[in-house]
Amino acid sequence: MATEDDVRRIALALPGVTERPSWGQPAWFAKTLIARIWEPGVLTVKTQEREALAGIEPATYFWTPHHERSPQLVLVRLDRIDEKLLAELLEDSYLIAGGRTGKP
Repeated sequence: MATEDDVRRIALALPGVTERPSWGQPAWFAKTLIARIWEPGVLTVKTQEREALAGIEPATYFWTPHHERSPQLVLVRLDRIDEKLLAELLEDSYLIAGGRTGKP
């Protein structure tokens, strides 16, 4: 089970990531948004696989009508994933958001 503290720790360990409020919730940014707490226990991240994730695990991955026009955003129930999966989701979102891997 992942927590908001896990999100914060993992996100801030990525190069150049900063935390600031967005829509009144904690959010993490590289060049653009990486992740935001949507509501307690639910995280918004960017992904290229929203449809597949929600199709395989709809109890974990979902979106609201608010997210319809942003096909890269998916909501994740933190209590349904572990830290390893959270790290993978955040790293993928980081790359989509314009983060750098540090590789030439």
